[in-house]
Amino acid sequence: MGLERILIVDDEFVIRKTLEERLRHKRYAVASASSIAEAEKYLAKDAFDLVLMDVQLPDGSGSDLLARISGQERSPLVVMITGHGSIESAVSCMRAGAFDYVIKPFSLAQIEIILKKAEDFDRVVKVSAFLNREQVQSRELLGESAATTNLKHLIAKVARTDASVLIQGENGTGKELVANEIFMGSQRNNAPFIKVNCAAISETLIESEFFGHEKGSFTGATERREGRFELAHGGTILLDEISEIPPNLQAKLLRVLQEKEFERVGGNKTIKVDVRVVATTNRNLLKEVEQGNFREDLYYRLNVFPLQVPPLRERKEDVPLLANRFLQRIARQHGLKVPGFSKEAMDQLLGHQWPGNVRELQNVIERAAILAEDNQPIPASGLGLPPSNGRPATPLSVAPPSLTPLTATDPTSSSEPLALATAGEILPLEEVERLCILDAMKRTSGNRTQAASMLKISIRTLRNKLTQYKIDSGTDNAMDPETLNA
Repeated sequence: MGLERILIVDDEFVIRKTLEERLRHKRYAVASASSIAEAEKYLAKDAFDLVLMDVQLPDGSGSDLLARISGQERSPLVVMITGHGSIESAVSCMRAGAFDYVIKPFSLAQIEIILKKAEDFDRVVKVSAFLNREQVQSRELLGESAATTNLKHLIAKVARTDASVLIQGENGTGKELVANEIFMGSQRNNAPFIKVNCAAISETLIESEFFGHEKGSFTGATERREGRFELAHGGTILLDEISEIPPNLQAKLLRVLQEKEFERVGGNKTIKVDVRVVATTNRNLLKEVEQGNFREDLYYRLNVFPLQVPPLRERKEDVPLLANRFLQRIARQHGLKVPGFSKEAMDQLLGHQWPGNVRELQNVIERAAILAEDNQPIPASGLGLPPSNGRPATPLSVAPPSLTPLTATDPTSSSEPLALATAGEILPLEEVERLCILDAMKRTSGNRTQAASMLKISIRTLRNKLTQYKIDSGTDNAMDPETLNA
């Protein structure tokens, strides 16, 4: 992480050689030039992180080259080297964009101080740019139920350590908030907190996102880029939905956790990092290990301190606090005047089972607040929820009472339509999903790409579902729902 390539521009041979030897000893990649023309050739063919440049050069002033360097989109830091008689010109260069200056004669200790300043500055700039793109907002983990209180206690225990944490729980339970609490309570809370949504990055780019890449390492790699682990150096990295990492990357991730080192894509330099890892997943990761989808050694490396985030239906005591806090925040955000909830509305909130957990609760309240009358509490009818017993007024099924087949999306298909329900039968949602996948695979003769397109899901999601339901796409019998239902 930080500076790697340094260019020295000075017409004095002794200064160039002394700096070269010292910098190479510190494992920097170093090039040296004795003139502006020679320096421009180096700059045209390679990307440098730092330029140490004399103000007075045989073919012109270093300030002229500084002006051209500063105009580049991703320019290196420039440190000007000057004699006693030209301090004014060095100050002028600082105003023109130079990072620092050093006066001849200088000691190697002075150069090392400047390098440390440049390393710190370069890192802060890169991390800040990343965080600005993320636009992450920190929120508080709310709740006073026994389950939430116990979770907060465990968070406080593990936060002050450097142990890896695996956070498991259903979608919408607040796993990222738990990770935020761990970071804020840690000794690394003044260092970077970098988040990676593993499910949102394509398999072809995820390695580059994790570890960075070198210029020209693949099509579109027009410059060197630091990965998330480098940006998180000294701090914490959150690997959100860790179960979505492809198998070929799991071994490389294990190496980072064990050895604290890696290479960028297309590079051969080993980069050392000091990073605390927090991971989240909405799956039972141990089952993923048993099914061969996740490496066992990586699982145990991540699962040093497991945390289970309970679903909202198991901590109903938190609903009033969460609901009122969400309403206050939403009212401020949208400029609304909604004083609270009617008793009937709160009864419905407490009676609902919240399959979408805290995220569903927030969305329900935001919609209800927007629809509510000014200065009037939200009525039960404004929530759009089923009665307070948590069950819909009319039983829901995947088909009308009479036998209703799933109509094929491909009109040329010769396959018989798949019946999803018979009269009076209500199938579990998971079973409906399994049957739909089976039907899509049958209609496409086991072609995963076509089946994923038909189901409007990614190939990765389809692959995971096939594994989850133990569907063998290469066997004709496996594509026959009647055979599997027997």
